[in-house]
Amino acid sequence: MSSSPGLVGAATPTLVTSAGEQAEEQVAARVGDALEAVFDAVAETRVDAAELLNRVAALHRGPATADLAALRPGLHLRLTRQELVSGVGFVAAPGLLTDVPAWLEWWQTGAQGDVKPLLLDLDPQHSAYSDYTHWDWFALPRDTGRRAVAGPYVDYLCSDEYSLTLSAPVEVAGRFVGVAAADVYLRHFEAAALPLLRGLPGPAYLVNARGRVAASADPAHLAGSLTKGPDFAGVLERSLPADLDGVRLFPCHGIPLVLVTTTAR
Repeated sequence: MSSSPGLVGAATPTLVTSAGEQAEEQVAARVGDALEAVFDAVAETRVDAAELLNRVAALHRGPATADLAALRPGLHLRLTRQELVSGVGFVAAPGLLTDVPAWLEWWQTGAQGDVKPLLLDLDPQHSAYSDYTHWDWFALPRDTGRRAVAGPYVDYLCSDEYSLTLSAPVEVAGRFVGVAAADVYLRHFEAAALPLLRGLPGPAYLVNARGRVAASADPAHLAGSLTKGPDFAGVLERSLPADLDGVRLFPCHGIPLVLVTTTAR
């Protein structure tokens, strides 16, 4: 997991009303379905974390890292059950735990398919990763209260793989306490998404709310690059196809990704 800085422009698109967009809408729906399974794992982790922290609060004490061990059976199950998920866990908001300033209860699959913990030194005196609060996979759910897709980026924190991170906020009694998240290796996501994108009649690519390209069948927009111009976050918020400056935008059915195609055929 890492950062994806940069904001897109705020131009307002017009709605696409043509009936000729059926192929694009089908691709957007299929991409949404593929990642919805990953968000299911995130949602289960979110529920488990909130319930655990509520139980601890009922004991009239603050949570500690030892309490988060109760999340592990569910995390292990999600890693073995969800094909696209390469890592999954709960990332505590700084100051939540009583024994450490920051913590990732994070598990991932090893090279042999085994399940192993991520062991990090989060001491700010020694670690460049001690402050993860500015990274998109943490900051977007915290700041918006919504699900987010961050990346792709080289995940120096967890795997050294080019990855996407899907995340959602965790709240207890209306207070933000961290994020539930799951990693997807970009090579696995591209294996699912690129055949769909290449089946469209023109160049097509997928971007997140900040305009970061998640997968692309358009040589002018490479995966990981930043696309400026359309208000992708606005398209996602409205959940309606739109048309702007020679491109068509199709939200991926509840997933915070937008399918972008050119209007010229």
